[in-house]
Amino acid sequence: MPTNNTGALAGLDRFYAVIPAGGVGTRLWPLSRAAAPKFLHDLTGSGNTLIQATYERLVGLAGEKFLVVTGQVHESAVVSQLPKLAANNLVLEPEPKDSAAAIGLAAAILYERDPEAIMGSFAADQVIGPVESFQQAVREAVATAATGKIVTIGIEPTYPSTGFGYIHAGAPLEVAGAPSALAVDEFVEKPSEAVAKEYVASGDYLWNAGMFVAPAKLMLEHLACNEPELHAGVVEIAKAWDTEDREAVLERVWPGLKKTAIDYAVAEPAAANGAVAVIPGTFTWDDVGDFAALARLNPARLDTDMTILGEHARVYSTESSGVVVSDTRRVIALIGIDDVVVVDTPDALLVTTTEHAQSVKQTVEELKAKGDSDVL
Repeated sequence: MPTNNTGALAGLDRFYAVIPAGGVGTRLWPLSRAAAPKFLHDLTGSGNTLIQATYERLVGLAGEKFLVVTGQVHESAVVSQLPKLAANNLVLEPEPKDSAAAIGLAAAILYERDPEAIMGSFAADQVIGPVESFQQAVREAVATAATGKIVTIGIEPTYPSTGFGYIHAGAPLEVAGAPSALAVDEFVEKPSEAVAKEYVASGDYLWNAGMFVAPAKLMLEHLACNEPELHAGVVEIAKAWDTEDREAVLERVWPGLKKTAIDYAVAEPAAANGAVAVIPGTFTWDDVGDFAALARLNPARLDTDMTILGEHARVYSTESSGVVVSDTRRVIALIGIDDVVVVDTPDALLVTTTEHAQSVKQTVEELKAKGDSDVL
């Protein structure tokens, strides 16, 4: 089993922020696409894209100690949106391999650079507030990780969602600097509505938001236990990362890495062995999973019941409600339609309802199957 050696140092002086920026966000098509996924968009009207907001939340804790892991096709956009990110802290994947490879490689690179590193992985496409509450949860997570734990930040559920995984929280842990720390009894897959209602009513379950904080060494040890070939691959790449052999090793090893999520490769088996803790997050959180989320995050205009996004949107609405996202100057007129979703781009138009917003992913899959990849 992995060791629980915490090293000589503890706390934020060892903390490195990791931002995995992957995924297409198919439920937000046609706004989000393979070449311009949702983390590169401003979906809240704040003036910052989702990845910029994620970086800003973490810079007060990590300073310049970042790793951003994204696809090679997103290099120019990420560099443009994060101009303060050091070039050697941008990790480019030749092709998507899911979160275990991305986070595993980040852990291996950080371990090569600083064997005492505590890493915190935070997805690039989540909306969180207030920042102060989030940062306090991260501080507690870092303090807990320094005791030799893999720590997740769970979200207090506001409704019985069937779209999220859950964390079954256990007994309090006595951790200096982390009064909220709890043991994790298990991770639970997305439940039925009836089971989700039981979870919320019990008060013992938190949403799994995919935020993980742990010593890089410990993360790698658990990865080696559960996915030894994946572990060997990311370690081989990491050893060459800051050398002239980086590209050659990456091109040779990366294509053969297993596609799997960090939850399956590390978090769930580690929890079964009592190695995972959780900090309940008291901040608001949204993974912006579909266009219904945009309606939640962006208030309707005062003169209409419509949420309207787009710098040049031209929308006429009467006796209608819902959300319109416009990337064109085309006039969109809506009359007598409730809970409508309209997404207008130069080469694709989506019309659905907030009730069916989750079904957009299926449409994308069908378009791909029919060979209409030019709009994906």
